[in-house]
Amino acid sequence: MAQLSVVGILIAALAVTVRAGVKYPDCINGALKSNLACDTTASPEARASALVAAMSNSDKLANLINNSPGFSKLGMSAYQWWNEALHGVAHNRGITWGGQFSAATQFPQAITTGATFDDALVERIGIIISTEARAFANNGRAHLDFWTPDVNPFRDPRWGRGHETPGEDAFRNKKWAEAFVKGMQGSGPTHRVIATCKHYAAYDLENSGSTTRFNFNAKVSTQDLAEYYLPPFQQCARDSKVASIMCSYNAVNGVPACANSYLMDTILRKHWNWTDQNQYIVSDCDAVYYLGNANGGHRYKSSYAAAIGASLEAGCDNMCWATDGTAPNAASAFNSKTFSQATLDKAMLRQYQGLIKAGYFDGPDGMYRNLGAADVNTQIARDVALKAAEEGIVLLKNDGLLPLTLNASGSSVAMVGFWANTADKMLGGYSGSPPFNHDPVTAAKSMGITVNYVSGPLTQSTADTSAAVSAAQKSSFVIFFGGIDNTVEKESQDRTSIAWPAGQLSMIQKLAATGKSVIVAKIGTHVDDTPLLSIPNVKAILWAGYPGQDGGTAVMNIITGKAAPAGRLPITMYPSAYTSQAPFTNMALRPSGSYPGRTYRWFMDAVFPFGHGLHYTNFSVTAGGTGFSGTFSIQELLSTCKASGVQYLDLCPSPALPITVTNTGTWASDYVALGFLTGQYGPAPYPIKTLATYKRLFDVKAGASQTIGLEWNLGNLARVDEKGNMVLYPGTYTLLLDQPTIANFTFTLTGAEAVLDNWPQPPA
Repeated sequence: MAQLSVVGILIAALAVTVRAGVKYPDCINGALKSNLACDTTASPEARASALVAAMSNSDKLANLINNSPGFSKLGMSAYQWWNEALHGVAHNRGITWGGQFSAATQFPQAITTGATFDDALVERIGIIISTEARAFANNGRAHLDFWTPDVNPFRDPRWGRGHETPGEDAFRNKKWAEAFVKGMQGSGPTHRVIATCKHYAAYDLENSGSTTRFNFNAKVSTQDLAEYYLPPFQQCARDSKVASIMCSYNAVNGVPACANSYLMDTILRKHWNWTDQNQYIVSDCDAVYYLGNANGGHRYKSSYAAAIGASLEAGCDNMCWATDGTAPNAASAFNSKTFSQATLDKAMLRQYQGLIKAGYFDGPDGMYRNLGAADVNTQIARDVALKAAEEGIVLLKNDGLLPLTLNASGSSVAMVGFWANTADKMLGGYSGSPPFNHDPVTAAKSMGITVNYVSGPLTQSTADTSAAVSAAQKSSFVIFFGGIDNTVEKESQDRTSIAWPAGQLSMIQKLAATGKSVIVAKIGTHVDDTPLLSIPNVKAILWAGYPGQDGGTAVMNIITGKAAPAGRLPITMYPSAYTSQAPFTNMALRPSGSYPGRTYRWFMDAVFPFGHGLHYTNFSVTAGGTGFSGTFSIQELLSTCKASGVQYLDLCPSPALPITVTNTGTWASDYVALGFLTGQYGPAPYPIKTLATYKRLFDVKAGASQTIGLEWNLGNLARVDEKGNMVLYPGTYTLLLDQPTIANFTFTLTGAEAVLDNWPQPPA
């Protein structure tokens, strides 16, 4: 363990104080009362400049880390930048729980809300989470910065943190991020809390053999970087103006992300115009340590001091540390001239203007300062959490068994599996304490259902099935709750297999052999359902991801028909052999040779494809209509857009496509209209298809129709060339509606190809 520096000792001593929660500066009677930082009529830039001007260099250097000691002479207490709220206020070092703040609403994980394709719902979740987070902060139990959301695309099914993300598709992640960040920060002049989009960039590996997230060099083509790995961050930075971004552990093309000026300066700050001083970059925890000469790290620099300087000079503004003995000694690095005075001052300005934007210096009458315990765990929040879980459940298979009728005299259900009576496992990672945990057994009993419950294995290769078989034999139906939970897939731990655990599969086979109809409810992310599809008595399969505090209720509501399934898979369900065909460390998207490619855009042989999801009814769709042209001039579209003042050409709207959705069955249901582009336009090879637009329709009654316009923009129609440029190509395009396709619309773009975005080229 390294010897702690003087600054490190100070930081360690303050850790307990910082954990106590935010203490707002006293701008009325305290040392700051005459400082411009407290003048709410002044600009954020002027207020931050005045504050930084009053600091000594030793003050500034001590506050370059997440455990900031504050500025005693200015009356500013310690501040913890590290707070978590991925799907609800979470347990971490910046947040304390107790008293009236012993619980917070725990929504489904992002992978499950990603399956809703309901952006308005995602925004509502962000509003509720940030409202509760601000209430915690106002009562000294949290701070104002929350390191959420995780918007990395879920590239490989083995990734242990994939469930923290909305899914595998860059466009879906963009739209999800747009809604969530808007919900967290709000749209007014003051942020409810400060959101942080993470992990920038190309981060999706924890450990693969000797390769770990601390030393992985992600080799990514410029095309894949611009097309897939970075668009969600473009949304966060350029379009949503998120207040903070976290640089990741890994390197990108030889340069660690937290010392990568191409990523942090050339693209993020310059190309995406993320230049406001209220926006700061924070390192992932110990990322700066591991880009230096630490064992197991990148060894990009010869010393910790040099690593600190490289990170700050490249654009990082705040260094998180998490491991005892590795506190970054910014003062030593500064004295060694590894970074400049201008860089130090810029980092301080960015951090504290962000706090000004969040109302940190606005006094007790500032916006959002009235939020308190009454705003946490409201009935509205609970209703939204349940609704989100129901909307995110995906029906994968149904041989006519569902919905079940379980209220007949003598009717009973065997509920088997580790997850049936283990509600906390349905929360996922980065969770807090929910007001309640409703597991499926509890939910079923509350519905008056007679339940015969037996637990089951998690990862064991064998299991005693006798009790489960006995429960099945005396029940009308069987529900098996299985899959992989976040004790198996989690931060710092990837999986090596995506097959069903042998013990669970054996138990399902034995249950089906009783002759009873079996429903399989999957928790977690990927497991290969191929073996289940050949078992005749496995009549239905549904996937719930991590459905949150009311996950058990949501699953039982879907199974019994109290709610109708309409979620769509936000990920490809791969066959188990995929893990031997696609090396974890291969970042390429396009197939080549024996390499099968990645995501639904390039991979051909999914068990269940991205966008798959069944209903209890049937839908028909018609596209287009009278007066809607099928031919558009590229130059006319751009000319109209430029005349309207749109700043970025990829955001130019394309004419909305009218579609009519008709429920041709007998069950009212939501319906997610998915629009995929296909066609041979632009450079080869061509993706199978690409998600270009979607819209969730609500409560389409049996026999009724709804007509909407599917909205998209020119960026949704464009392709990315090998240099990363976004180009709109002339040609014939086909929009495929639904998965599998139930309707299509063919249209033509005429004229000359047009570059919508010139990508900055990486250094030679």
